[in-house]
Amino acid sequence: MLGALVKRMFGTANDRYLKGLNSIVLSINSFESTIEALSDDDLKGQTEKFRTRLEQGETLDDILSEAFATVREASRRTLGLRHFDVQMMGGIVLHRGMISEMATGEGKTLVATLPVYLNAIERKGVHVVTVNDYLAKRDAEWMGQIYQFLGMTVGCVTPGQGEEERNHAYSSDITYATNNELGFDYLRDNMKFEIDQMVQREFNFAIVDEVDSILIDEARTPLIISGPAEDSSESYITIDKYIPGLAEEHYELDEKSRSVTLTDEGVEFVEKKLNDDGVMTGSLYEIENVSTLHHINQALRAHKLFQVDKDYIVKDNKVVIIDEFTGRMMEGRRFSEGLHQALEAKENADVQQENQTLASITFQNYFRLYPKLAGMTGTAMTEAEEFSAIYTLDVISMTTNLPCIRVDHDDEVYRTGLERDTAIVKQIKECHARKQPVLVGTVTIEKSEYLANLLTKEKIPHKVLNARYHEQEAIIVSQAGAPGAVTIATNMAGRGTDIKLGGNEDMRIEQEANSIPDEALRKTKTDEIIAEVAANKVIVNEAGGLFMIGSERHESRRIDNQLRGRSGRQSDPGASKFFLSLEDDLMRIFGSERMDSMLQKLGLEDGEAIIHPWVNKALEKAQKKVEARNFEIRKNILKFDDVMNDQRKVIYEQRKEVMSSEEVKDTVASMRHEVLEDLVTRCIPANAYSEQWELDSLHEEAMRLVAMDLPVKDWAEEEGIADQEILDRILQASDQKMAAKAANYGPEVMRSLEKQLLLMVLDKQWKDHLLSLDHLKQAVGLRAYGQKNPLDEYKREAFEMFESMLDAVRDELTMLMHRFELQSPDSAQVPRQEQEMHESHQDQSFSKTAPASALPFDQEDPSTWGKTSRNAACPCGSGKKYKHCHGKLN
Repeated sequence: MLGALVKRMFGTANDRYLKGLNSIVLSINSFESTIEALSDDDLKGQTEKFRTRLEQGETLDDILSEAFATVREASRRTLGLRHFDVQMMGGIVLHRGMISEMATGEGKTLVATLPVYLNAIERKGVHVVTVNDYLAKRDAEWMGQIYQFLGMTVGCVTPGQGEEERNHAYSSDITYATNNELGFDYLRDNMKFEIDQMVQREFNFAIVDEVDSILIDEARTPLIISGPAEDSSESYITIDKYIPGLAEEHYELDEKSRSVTLTDEGVEFVEKKLNDDGVMTGSLYEIENVSTLHHINQALRAHKLFQVDKDYIVKDNKVVIIDEFTGRMMEGRRFSEGLHQALEAKENADVQQENQTLASITFQNYFRLYPKLAGMTGTAMTEAEEFSAIYTLDVISMTTNLPCIRVDHDDEVYRTGLERDTAIVKQIKECHARKQPVLVGTVTIEKSEYLANLLTKEKIPHKVLNARYHEQEAIIVSQAGAPGAVTIATNMAGRGTDIKLGGNEDMRIEQEANSIPDEALRKTKTDEIIAEVAANKVIVNEAGGLFMIGSERHESRRIDNQLRGRSGRQSDPGASKFFLSLEDDLMRIFGSERMDSMLQKLGLEDGEAIIHPWVNKALEKAQKKVEARNFEIRKNILKFDDVMNDQRKVIYEQRKEVMSSEEVKDTVASMRHEVLEDLVTRCIPANAYSEQWELDSLHEEAMRLVAMDLPVKDWAEEEGIADQEILDRILQASDQKMAAKAANYGPEVMRSLEKQLLLMVLDKQWKDHLLSLDHLKQAVGLRAYGQKNPLDEYKREAFEMFESMLDAVRDELTMLMHRFELQSPDSAQVPRQEQEMHESHQDQSFSKTAPASALPFDQEDPSTWGKTSRNAACPCGSGKKYKHCHGKLN
């Protein structure tokens, strides 16, 4: 009560923040007349003036007002669009590294040009992140006109580009790309072998469009680059045949948590079948049958949790994932842990080889790499807490330029899906009769095609937009506001193309007029289109604007709100209504189970709907439950990924350091010495008697590591010998061998090989470590039964595994450095496969025996030693370090 009173008197914190921006907007407007008077060349010259001012010590905030006024004028001259004052406010919010919540149709794309230009002046690079490739390309071309007019370079990253094109795009002042491309390029860069092969620059500033979709909805699934693992295609096909024979009592399905498990009866049934057919022997839970159990679990998920045309489609005999938030096909993306193979076996498609993780990162950790991050969307306030907790991003809700006059009707709830669909068709017929355009939003492809069939029977012309036809997406959406147009779409969220009442004249001119070669005819056609669209807009306005119909509620309120927001943009007339049934997933899983019987008792007849604000509130509660569950999933993924993230940062920084260094001789020598020191410490413990020394083990390990038959037993029999002296002799032998190699192959070849071998070994061990972490993550959940916190257990064991991995890197590098042998210096290139492959193969030039020097190594002649590390043992054999012997500075 008191809080409400304070809000009425002083306004909300959001209102007060916006009021504080008014003075800056006035400052921007004060420059308008001056900037308007500039010639095109003078306006373009503003960029260099701003750069000079920054070099003289001014900050971005100091030049903000004039820079924003410059962009506004450049936009007016190139696009014919002038930023409104509320758009200026949105630009300030984005520049300050916050999220600007702006209603659909308020011109978010144009707002982004303000902070993008301002921050690009520093030449550190600005990334504009979009939800799909079409928008990245469209916005780069469209808004790129402003930047290029002002002397900025603009790049766009799209799938299928070569390294050179990507390099050029990332080196531009402003880069447009999707979140997936940015994330994958980051991972690919950290799998490169040369620093100049990396395409991304140091992170600076990113603006994320549809920020809630990218940072929240898509953040549940990490980005993974994987390569083929051991082939087990036949196992999936074999196991798949048994799943259709399972009865309901054989498995337990929990749709809320999207999990399915075999019951005791199911385990007995499957074990009997598999044993009878000779597929396995014994129990499913015996250690040798772990792989079979894994295949059964994945086949069970594929059959009982995943539906064709909802979660995936089959195209060209391949299973293609459908993005649940955008309804798009995700070509090239595959489910992990063998689930994709199980789906391929279920659909009788070609079963591809199973994958092993090579590199992975979540969007949470990727976007936290940017020192400054901002975002814009139509719906962010409901997730303000999560944005603040994970990304430290505050949300500011902007006022609309014009008031929204759309009528949002209460939901209509029917008992069955059939009754609901009949009501939808009836509503569409009514709208179509008065030439009111209709947009129907569906949750699945199957639903969109079912409704399309119903409309075909009723002879109502319509267009379908789903994952099967996403190539025609922009054309279909652009004309969805034409009189009498009926458009059925799977999930309209973030489509990015405006639905203009009367039709989109720019799109029509591009399609119908621009291809006409004759200039006079082209102009005539253009004028016809403009007049026709204007007349159509009057018809549609009189009919009530765009009518948005939702065929069921999505599990996320934001998707519903974004679908609703397609109607009534920029004070256009419009209406929205959701038609639901008790058979819908959301109602069935999260709604009250007693609702159906209660409605029957109340006498709800067939075809009759229940319409009440209370129903809307109940549905909102159900959606909140789903959102809360998804938030928990995201938090959990992040907690586990944070453990890997710390390790990932160490490895990636180490790789970058190695690639940037001219030579890694000292690093390699230090690793070699550490390995040999650890070996001697293990085999000759401190304060142990000589009889307790493990000389056989020391000899064998020395042979494995340095590929030399060292007389350690003879050394141990010498009078007064100690562990330090034995270590010094082993180190001396190793150093002499390395010095001989350097003299033999030349310092340049040796330095190149050291760098390549270090990167190759690091990548191989990191890949194996990721596989181990995957296995640990799957197994650690069971520790909860032993009253242990799975996360704490994961942290502890992951740290131990990481230390073991670093030891393995040193060990393997030492072994390879002593064993490699080259036929000629020209062959000094470590063979490695491209990033799509998951293994680094050792070349035949790596001999298993000690190399024989092609050039004589003379201890007396320093000219035959090559370049020697100052901390290495002197090749002369004195036992001193090189810097204290022949390398001593005079």
